[in-house]
Amino acid sequence: MAAPRNIVVETGRLMKDEETAEDSPTSKKPIGSKFDGRFPLTGWEFTVALSVLLVFFTGLFCIYLTMPAAEYGKLKLPRSISDLRMLKDDLGAYASIYPTKFILGYCSTYIFMQTFMIPGTIFMSLLAGALFGVKGIFLVVFNATAGASSCYFLSKFIGRPIVSWLWPEKLKFFQAEIAKRGDKLLNYMLFLRITPTLPNLFINLASPIVDIPFHVFFLATVVGIVPASYITVRAGLALGDLKSVKDLYDFKTLTVLFLIGSISILPTVLKRKRIYE
Repeated sequence: MAAPRNIVVETGRLMKDEETAEDSPTSKKPIGSKFDGRFPLTGWEFTVALSVLLVFFTGLFCIYLTMPAAEYGKLKLPRSISDLRMLKDDLGAYASIYPTKFILGYCSTYIFMQTFMIPGTIFMSLLAGALFGVKGIFLVVFNATAGASSCYFLSKFIGRPIVSWLWPEKLKFFQAEIAKRGDKLLNYMLFLRITPTLPNLFINLASPIVDIPFHVFFLATVVGIVPASYITVRAGLALGDLKSVKDLYDFKTLTVLFLIGSISILPTVLKRKRIYE
């Protein structure tokens, strides 16, 4: 009778160890696990996020205080197409008088919005086209890449619970797709950046969670956002013809983006074909 008793005792001990491991703060929850409605961040993670936000906001506020006053009134961010049309001439005059200050304020605001996932960067990109023409693409690509990189590192510290809470199924899908790619990960990331297959916000947050190396993330971002940035900047040159942001990505534009994106994954497709042959 000793053997069955030992089995029962051992089973009870293992079950207790599993419960302890699940409750341990150092134990990792599986990617894509759903939360029970509670706030996804722990107290420490929330403190880190709030501290980073305050540092960024303080720096942005200090830059704003050093900027010369505008003759037309307070500096204002465009939040719609109509705002862009009204502010274009005033901001253009301000940028021509204080070019360095304007560029510093523009870049800081864009990166801040991109880092903390604040909607409205599309209007900042349109503004770059309206004020600087096609050359504004360099400004947009720089700021979008810098903001996405900041978001990547922020998510590396506190992003896992947030992404698992907001997009559990999408995160599982993303992780499975990344696991298939192997040495062709850069091609796949380029495809995602060029095409609207997955939202850029999700890519920025989820990439460090599924262990995409930063150099792959950076290269895919800086190259992959060029086509969409060019479309947006060109649209900024003709604000009068633009009725809505939705007009930026009509069927023709989406077709072109997917065509360019398909070229980025062509080497992977050809390699698989040779292997099967």
